Amino acid sequence: MVVAFKVTGGEQGGWVVLHVSGELDLVTSPGLRQRVHDEVADGRHSLVLDLSDVRFCDSSGVGVLISARRLLRSCQGSLRLVLPAAGAVEGSHVNRVFGALGVRRLFDVHLCLEDALVADTEPLSA
Repeated sequence: MVVAFKVTGGEQGGWVVLHVSGELDLVTSPGLRQRVHDEVADGRHSLVLDLSDVRFCDSSGVGVLISARRLLRSCQGSLRLVLPAAGAVEGSHVNRVFGALGVRRLFDVHLCLEDALVADTEPLSA
């Protein structure tokens, strides 16, 4: 079974929300990296990455998320991730990968999009 990778989105309440679905791996992660860079280049520095429908994530996918965090920090922006506990199908693969690598603490993680859009947090600092 081939799982299509897709990044869709638009603006919601002052945030750019990118819905990511499919597998975030060595082949597909450059597409997400480019989309994040394009949004920042267009002057949008408040991003929510909704990873609810990501079925698989490898280290290159995590690397793109860390790069996105670094990029937004460099321009005093904000990055929030939507990672529901259940996630895609039977459990969030991204949550398991984050746990195994110990990187979850680096991110502003929310269980649902609504929480990510209304949460009151400061922009990422150095």
